[in-house]
Parts: sequence; structure tokens; C-alpha cells
Amino acid sequence: VQLQASGGGLVQAGDSLRLSCAASGRTSSNYAIGWFRQAAGKEREYVGTISGSGRITDYSDAVKGRFTISRDNAKNTVYLQMTSLKPEDTAVYYCAARDASYATTSVNGYTYWGQGTLVTVSS
Repeated sequence: VQLQASGGGLVQAGDSLRLSCAASGRTSSNYAIGWFRQAAGKEREYVGTISGSGRITDYSDAVKGRFTISRDNAKNTVYLQMTSLKPEDTAVYYCAARDASYATTSVNGYTYWGQGTLVTVSS
């Protein structure tokens, strides 16, 4: 599975942005997707996940209520809708896939990773 994350950019605090994660190759709706982010000088951290069916989502406390993950399996694409962005959301955002329909919050639980897309939120 190859993943391509896109949609990052420079926005102001309070703005919204939608990231996309397009999958190609051996794609299936039976893989869960995780979103992670890594700020400069920090470790990669969990943002949220969506199950293979799209029925189950989970979010970190840092983004809960502001970010929403959805997926369109017909398009092999997962979305991360981000609202009320804060400067502390500035990071490179990565999507990752695992060969299971149920998600995990652990970085180590994912086999396939996209290249990342940079989100910069100015104050």
C-alpha cells in the first residue's frame, strides 16, 4: 500500500484545513488508518484513527472536538478535517495504514506510511 498525504499549508490560528491521504496499490477497505504528527524537535504523536469500515474513530485529547477523520473507500481516500487550528498544531502530519480493520493508537502498529504534509499555524 502506498500512501500520499496532501493538503498541508500555512494558515492562521482559528482557520480550518483538510488533509487527504490517498492510498494506492494493494488497497482494501479492510485497513485502518492513523493520523500522526511530528513537530520540530519532538517525537511523532498520535492524532486520531479510523477503522476500515469508517464506523469507528478515535482522537487524542489534544485534537478532540476540533479534528474529524472520515474516509471514502470508493476513492481510497481518508480525510483529516482540522478546525479551530492553534499554533501548537504546527507539525508534519502523516497518515499510516495497517493490515487490520481495527485501529491502534501506537505508531508501531502501522506498517505503511505516507511522506507527510506540513501544517503551519501562525498566531
